[in-house]
Amino acid sequence: MAQAVESARTVILTVDDDPGVSRAIARDLRRRYGGGYRIVRAESGESALEALRELKLRGDLVAVILADYRMPRMNGIEFLEQALNVYPGARRVLLTAYADTSAAIDAINVVDLDHYLLKPWDPPEEKLYPVLDDLLTAWRSSDHRPVPATKVVGHRWSAPSSRVREFLARNQVPYRWYSSDEPEGRRLLEAAGADGQRLPLVVTPEGTALIEPEPAELAAHVGLATTPAAEFYDLVVIGGGPAGLGAAVYGASEGLRTVLVERSATGGQAGQSSRIENYLGFPDGVSGAQLTERARRQAARFGAEILTAREVTGLEAKGPARVVRFSDGSAVAAHSVILATGVSYRHLGAPGCDELTGRGVYYGSSLTEAASCAGQDVYVVGGANSAGQAAVYLARGAKSVTLLVRGESLTASMSYYLIQQIEEAPNITVRTRTVVEAAHGDDHLERLVLRDVDSGATEPVDAQYVFVFIGAAPLTDWLDGTVLRDGHGFILAGPDLTADGRPPEGWEPDRLPYHLETSVPGVFVAGDARAESAKRVASAVGEGAMAVMLVHRYLEQS
Repeated sequence: MAQAVESARTVILTVDDDPGVSRAIARDLRRRYGGGYRIVRAESGESALEALRELKLRGDLVAVILADYRMPRMNGIEFLEQALNVYPGARRVLLTAYADTSAAIDAINVVDLDHYLLKPWDPPEEKLYPVLDDLLTAWRSSDHRPVPATKVVGHRWSAPSSRVREFLARNQVPYRWYSSDEPEGRRLLEAAGADGQRLPLVVTPEGTALIEPEPAELAAHVGLATTPAAEFYDLVVIGGGPAGLGAAVYGASEGLRTVLVERSATGGQAGQSSRIENYLGFPDGVSGAQLTERARRQAARFGAEILTAREVTGLEAKGPARVVRFSDGSAVAAHSVILATGVSYRHLGAPGCDELTGRGVYYGSSLTEAASCAGQDVYVVGGANSAGQAAVYLARGAKSVTLLVRGESLTASMSYYLIQQIEEAPNITVRTRTVVEAAHGDDHLERLVLRDVDSGATEPVDAQYVFVFIGAAPLTDWLDGTVLRDGHGFILAGPDLTADGRPPEGWEPDRLPYHLETSVPGVFVAGDARAESAKRVASAVGEGAMAVMLVHRYLEQS
């Protein structure tokens, strides 16, 4: 019999899409290990990943993960690869049929597989338990202690609390949430000498208490880099969305001393997406957070520096150097710059929306609030892909999701696959030619007033959550007077600067601007901030890579 471990919360997790097999293996595991471990079973890779994330947030330990190889949408190897990101120390076992042993052998290299078991495993006393006993012994002898998590004490309807949670989540910083109304939250407030009037309270793993921290202060205390290691680089990438991450990966991998500067969290709007299903190479889709985290790790592996919570306020050319200035007065210089600042969702101008932002009104997919939407009537404003992805994701737990679209239909701006998913979801309703007229509530959103664009008729509806995805405003105001932009603020580059066959005014090189080069030589633009860009994740990544190629050309001729 396996020995009980130090934590009664330690978990053995099993996932198999066949309910009969799932129950059978859970039964065998409980019979042998139920006294010392908690057996958790799931019937899909997606639900198992959700379970792992919940366990991680609670601070529970996971000793062993057993996954069936043949599962639809996400096979066992793909699941274990993602599970590695959540519990890298857990021992990994693949359940497979004899015909799939070659796949199991391949998995040893892909996910550092510890063992594979052939089905059926009867009798378990001979084929299952000895393997698990050895793996549990090895796990107990390793340093499997969880990484101390940051603690956040706040109020459900506190806008600053919402911002801090979103910042930590998007930067992949583990944290535990405590309501200020609950006993443990009150104990933490008392321990920090705080009265709860100013929230959130953030307690770092080292025990430092921060009250209403600004992003830069918070980043510095949770291990995110905020200060450049050098004063001069080959390439500064401004913006950490898909275009910026793509540029950082290709720049660093090709030998350029590269630093990426992001004002909030890597991933941009794409990083907030619950699921991207039309990105090349991910036939079962990938969440924005997963794609972002892989790209961030990839850039760091190639040697790119990634600075978080640093706001860029100025750019100037000083001879061959391009100087990037920060809001705190400091600066960094480089031979070249790639502008990948992306865009932000436009805010609703309806009365009450600004006052209730972060307290029921959210811009983009505030995934930290998704769990609170369970059983609620939720509204999503917008008719493009981001709004559709959010509606489909929220519909999994919400009582109902109503998609408010100003236009005549979804076909003008939403991908066909998303329209199909929305039509198939029984709890999603699409209301076209409808806008938000006003938002009402005391300490949080309680009611929306909707208006029919054609008739002008208004209708009050009860609502506690509305997620807004309307239009895109480029984050380029700080570039006013530096590089040429169009009337909407998007950056002009390449052919758009030379429509009359002549270079832009003040252009010094004896050549026309390269394709993604702005009106300042050596400064390039990639992604959504560029005028007439495609506004898609794949095209943004491609432009980031192309911009690096043009940087090389610029450096060779400078």
